[in-house]
Amino acid sequence: MTTDNRPEFLLMSGGEAMLHPQLVRRIAEHARHIGARTYVLSGMFFAKSRRIPSAIRSAILAVDHFSASMDVFHEQEVPRKAVFKVLRQLLDEGTDVSLQIVGLGPDDPYLSDLVNDVRTTFDDRVPMFVAGVAPQGRARDWFTREQQTHPPVQQTPCSLAAWPVVGFDGNVTACGNQDVMDGNVPMPPHLLLGNILVDDWAIIKERCLSSPMVRALRTVGPQYLARNLGGRVCSGYCETCWLLSEDPSVPSQVARVADEPRTRALEVATELVTAEAGPVAFARQWGIARYAELVLLGLSEQERARCHA
Repeated sequence: MTTDNRPEFLLMSGGEAMLHPQLVRRIAEHARHIGARTYVLSGMFFAKSRRIPSAIRSAILAVDHFSASMDVFHEQEVPRKAVFKVLRQLLDEGTDVSLQIVGLGPDDPYLSDLVNDVRTTFDDRVPMFVAGVAPQGRARDWFTREQQTHPPVQQTPCSLAAWPVVGFDGNVTACGNQDVMDGNVPMPPHLLLGNILVDDWAIIKERCLSSPMVRALRTVGPQYLARNLGGRVCSGYCETCWLLSEDPSVPSQVARVADEPRTRALEVATELVTAEAGPVAFARQWGIARYAELVLLGLSEQERARCHA
């Protein structure tokens, strides 16, 4: 987020954002007009066509970055060869592209096969963010994580609590967890920033930057807050966050210390450390660590050095 009233980068996903290409194009054009950039994530349903449909092509050309989503289930509907054909065309035309890949875990042979195929086919020109399947969305009914013993709770800042997300109902949340956006869990009050029917960007941004709970999540993370302020520590990071407002004493304690000088100093220090850690650290935290370095593919040596600085 920026220091003025403009979002720096807008991500459009879904569902499938490219089912509404005219809307994607209009959003991209408006974002550029106000000085923001745009990024769209697509499941590539259109890749099976002989050519990219004109409306979708116009939308892709309008955004600043285009990313394709791939996993073993997507490939049953849209063949890998078709996705690669589109990415090759976009790359050759100078479009900034990447891949978001999901597998069953670090040892999933599908992931190693696809990653190697991408690297060979595109000569390491396409960056990849590789993550594991979570029990959300379509995987809620069949995927479960193995129970693990948890180490002592430490400060683990949530870097996703700075990405306001607009849901289909217009609600804007401080993060885009799929279960929250889909209504599979009650909306956590501390994550709700407003609704686009009544709130403009300046209001949403102010709430995101000033909310004591959101600031605390960005600084120490939900499990640390729950353990130290009397909340319920659950088996999952996000699951613990959802319940933080269950006990009113947690938000009230956070609000009481929010503007103390030591709190502000800790926030500033955490933001600096998080920013300086760069994209690879982000990919290690939220994706599969062994593939984290793939987010740097396609960058020049100078750009890579800045990411590791």
